[in-house]
Amino acid sequence: MFKELVEYVARALVDHPEQVQVEASESGGTTTLRLQVAQTDLGRVIGKQGRTARAIRTLLHATASRTKQRVVLEIVE
Repeated sequence: MFKELVEYVARALVDHPEQVQVEASESGGTTTLRLQVAQTDLGRVIGKQGRTARAIRTLLHATASRTKQRVVLEIVE
């Protein structure tokens, strides 16, 4: 559920949606999502002063709070 949400949002933002990859791992009740995009699209996903990345994280936290889970998003360079 969380992985698909991040993939959907990231693919809508970038110029190379085929290079969007999201890996999910769980540890101690926390789901960690690692988002990897093309190097040229990194700025689009992060946004000015990190605003876009913060918005994606806010969406994740809002979705996770409904199921009382903890989700962390890491953007990999």
